[in-house]
Amino acid sequence: MNTLNQKNNRKLSSKAERTLRILIPVLYGIIYVAVFSYLEKRPVDSYYVIKLPIDFRIPFCEYFIIPYMLWFLYIAGTVALFIFLDRKDYIRLCFTLGVGMTVFLAVSYFIPNMQPLRPDLDRIARDNIFLDIVKGLYAADTCTNVFPSIHVFNSLAADFAIQKSRQLANHKVLRICSRILCISIILSTMFLKQHSVFDVLTGIAMAASLYWLVYYLPETKAGSTLVENLEFLKG
Repeated sequence: MNTLNQKNNRKLSSKAERTLRILIPVLYGIIYVAVFSYLEKRPVDSYYVIKLPIDFRIPFCEYFIIPYMLWFLYIAGTVALFIFLDRKDYIRLCFTLGVGMTVFLAVSYFIPNMQPLRPDLDRIARDNIFLDIVKGLYAADTCTNVFPSIHVFNSLAADFAIQKSRQLANHKVLRICSRILCISIILSTMFLKQHSVFDVLTGIAMAASLYWLVYYLPETKAGSTLVENLEFLKG
């Protein structure tokens, strides 16, 4: 009887944790979209203009809209996948995404910014479905609040999680596809003129900083010692 009760309790606990894992990203996503929408629409007297000379040497290429739009599926799919994987890997992914996206919102609030890189698509002497999708993107998404690039940051955060997951260590095809898609998305932000190279570099820098904090540091001797000391204090 006790064994049966223990099994039932474990099932309930597992179900509650799974529900919590689903709710956390959903609730944060709702808050993030609400705050970002406010930042996009609020009146701003002046913006910090972000551009570098190298930006004007990068050609516009509408075909990069494919990886750019796949970003939405990539991030949502990665979070959904990790709901069913190891708890530690799930926490590391959500913590990384949450901190980075919150920092982005704070930067956008205190340092209103924009980029003047978008070309006049009506002057481009070609017509295809990819160009039409880019026109829709430009109409729906303003050229403000671009620094650091969340497309870049989130792509790296997702790839870090996939590459570092112990349960996905033997899924080489998935890991290779993730890395290729991640790089393609980063390139797409520049070739679609959605971001300056500066936005990309700062997105990479923020992702690298969180990688050091979330993945690298705990695996080092110093990080392990710190964890052991904290466990000792608990005891």
